[in-house]
Amino acid sequence: MSSAPASKSQDQPRGTVRLCLLLLLPICVSPTVISPSTNPGIKAWLTRRTLEFGRHFGLELLQSMLRKEHELNLTGSYSIPLLGTLTYTVPRIHIHELQMNESTLDFAEDVGVRLMVQHARIQLSADWAAQLGAVQDSSSVQLRMQDLAVAAVLGVSEDGSGHPTVWSAGCDTHGTDLHMEFHRGYSWLYNLLAPLLQRTLRQRLNKELCLVLQRGIDRLDAVLKHMKVSTQLDAFAALDHSLLGPPAFTDEYGDIALKGEIFRVGTYQQRPSALPVGLPVALPMALPVALPTPLPVAPPMTHEPMLLLAVTEFVANSAAFTYFTAGALRRTISSDMLPRRFPLQLRTKSMEVFSPQLQERYPDQPMELHLWARQQPLLSCHPDALHGTLFSSAEAFVVLPNATRVPAFLLNIDANVTGKPTISRNRLGGTVRLTELHVTQVASNVGPVEVSGCARKAKRSLEFPITLGARSGGNLGCCEPHAWQVKRLETILKFGLWLFGIPQANKRLRAGIPLPLPHGLSLLRPQLSLQQGFVLIATDLQYEP
Repeated sequence: MSSAPASKSQDQPRGTVRLCLLLLLPICVSPTVISPSTNPGIKAWLTRRTLEFGRHFGLELLQSMLRKEHELNLTGSYSIPLLGTLTYTVPRIHIHELQMNESTLDFAEDVGVRLMVQHARIQLSADWAAQLGAVQDSSSVQLRMQDLAVAAVLGVSEDGSGHPTVWSAGCDTHGTDLHMEFHRGYSWLYNLLAPLLQRTLRQRLNKELCLVLQRGIDRLDAVLKHMKVSTQLDAFAALDHSLLGPPAFTDEYGDIALKGEIFRVGTYQQRPSALPVGLPVALPMALPVALPTPLPVAPPMTHEPMLLLAVTEFVANSAAFTYFTAGALRRTISSDMLPRRFPLQLRTKSMEVFSPQLQERYPDQPMELHLWARQQPLLSCHPDALHGTLFSSAEAFVVLPNATRVPAFLLNIDANVTGKPTISRNRLGGTVRLTELHVTQVASNVGPVEVSGCARKAKRSLEFPITLGARSGGNLGCCEPHAWQVKRLETILKFGLWLFGIPQANKRLRAGIPLPLPHGLSLLRPQLSLQQGFVLIATDLQYEP
């Protein structure tokens, strides 16, 4: 009998807790075969309130881009009667103030988002160089433009590698009231000519503002190309949140599909049998919606959430596959790790009632239990709760005084659990409940672990196979020697898990893990509901630098 490989994560309970929380996400088996390469693990719907939330930051970004020195290279000439031709150059401008009092941000169908600004004000300064005949002069000019209107469309797509990409899909600025005042040099002359110069400068400034916006969008696109599209969760796993394709936009909302696959750090071994649940192409429900609360009656939401986030079973299944193949679902339990009141202690004396030969061979010696998942958990999701079946093996060892570990017996321990995820602020938590436990003896070096009449009958069948075969036709039924059912041990383990194991697990699960959100961004009043096939999170957003 071979023992389980030594665990590399015995002292890393955080990884186990993270897996449990990920499994409390949508773990639903879809009856339809869907290709994971074209269907999202995570899908987000941005509402109009998302744009209202982002408008404030978008305007701040726009203002920060404009409040800088910009190359202008404006040249022109004007014929002055009796004096000749005035040639002027404005090499650069510096924007000091930009007020956008009336602005809206809306979805642009099939393109991205549209910014509309009305009655804005802008104040800037510029250097001025002029030549009139053989006379050269330089001065400065102050400009104020009132009643400025800006209309810009930002296109949003995907660059083919999962990164978002943006571009200027349209821009128009229009300012009618331009006031200019010259200082230094022949400013008295230029101020006299100001009404004649305003039309040319106003047209050029309107065009220049769009060019400044274009350059700012290009810089933003360059940043997005280098943005990380995966986040490492722990030493074992990372989350791939790259775009699966271009976002879809209607007049009402934006629809973003993310891959949502959890993969092993240092490698990318896609789970071959992952079948993500198909999500609706439109919003999953009309807003406002009724979401579950601890109250007997679920009140409707009083407002449309900023963000709707659906997470499918593909996320949880890829997490289970990653942690399973990485060997993270293993644990070694020693005799001093169990609570004193636990009904079954890891000593040969405590095991005497189940295996008399164990106590006879190794009187009152400590034991060690190696636990590991022998196959990936099977998971399903329903509106009432999440359901999972866990397949594990446990090998018991006797720890001799010289620290040698002698294999005793090998059990298969399978469990059915239900769980409910919870979300609070920026942390994902949950609770689990054990619904069924099944223990089977696979092999033993100390005789059968006999705890029931069926097991004792199986032992007699091994001692007198001919007699038992004559009586029963050779059919041992449930007591086949390769799968003895250890009912009393099973009952005690159930009791111990219900009394100690599950409460301890829920204590850690309730604490939760932080969600991988951008710095400064928080979920505000998040609500979580279980759907058939996915978990839906409806939340507002808050930003605190």
